[in-house]
Amino acid sequence: MSTNQPTKNNEEEVDLGSLFVIIGKGFSKFFNFIGNIFKGIFHVFISILIFLKENIIKIGIAAIIGFGIGFFLELKSPEKYGSDLLVQANFKSATQLYNNINFYNDLVKQKDTAGLVRTFKLDKQTAASLKKFSIEPIVNENDIINSYNDFVLEVDTTTVKSYTYDEFKTSFTDLDYNIHKINVVAEKNDVFHQLDEVIISSIVNNRYFSRLKELTNENLNRTDSLYRQNLSQIDSLRKVYMQVMIEEAKKQASGTSIDLGGEKRTTKELELFETNRKINEELKEIALDKSEKYEIINVISNFQPIGYEIKGITKNTAFQLAILGALCMIFILVSLKLNTYLNNYKK
Repeated sequence: MSTNQPTKNNEEEVDLGSLFVIIGKGFSKFFNFIGNIFKGIFHVFISILIFLKENIIKIGIAAIIGFGIGFFLELKSPEKYGSDLLVQANFKSATQLYNNINFYNDLVKQKDTAGLVRTFKLDKQTAASLKKFSIEPIVNENDIINSYNDFVLEVDTTTVKSYTYDEFKTSFTDLDYNIHKINVVAEKNDVFHQLDEVIISSIVNNRYFSRLKELTNENLNRTDSLYRQNLSQIDSLRKVYMQVMIEEAKKQASGTSIDLGGEKRTTKELELFETNRKINEELKEIALDKSEKYEIINVISNFQPIGYEIKGITKNTAFQLAILGALCMIFILVSLKLNTYLNNYKK
């Protein structure tokens, strides 16, 4: 027995030693792997710096040439001006609005001056000065939250559980935002006030949206009238309860103790008060809906009569062509190096 015990201990020590060796090798490989990643990143960074150092003169010359060409074009090109129109699109009319703005921009791209003249009732020179139409939403997180709340109120609980807020947010498009900005760029700074009426009327005169607006406002007016009638009825009931309380007080004062259901009456008065409060809240919501949906398109801010001059280094042609020239030179140099590497790789 005494002979076998040391043997078992030695075997256990050997097993533990082997285990620690395996763990140590595992940690060593893991840290070597992490180290190789950082070495690779550092190698790529240094290679880029070496490449730029070797070719900085060529890249610089390409950038200077691009800047020179851009500066010349900038001097030759006329000044450009911009103006913005902020609108709120009701009754899902944002889709038609976006389509119309894209149509106007297509006329500009195709240099269809005659089409612009017919559309906006402009003279030929003014129509030719139009250079770009664009539209984008004013991104507001509250629009998504409010839309999701409306969605929750409209559908059943099972549907809400299977359709999370994140999924709803992912499906939320530019067309679903509440306010949109229409931007126009032109070479004349006083053309913009002639555009907003045409842009808005193209939606307002649509028969579908006009009919939808009419029906919506009729329903809102009908609901408003019904709620006001309910308020009047509640006021009448409260007056009745008040009269009952006065009569009861008189009887109690004369020594007659008759309970006309005082506790129940108090409860009913509280219920009437709560109903009155809820109806007033509903009337506020209706008033807000009526103010927002009175028109198909609500104009929040018209085009400025005199447009702002478009400036900024990122919008400067000289700067843009300088960057483009540098990038083109880098692409050419990298292509040459890649071609040399491939030729040597074959050998």
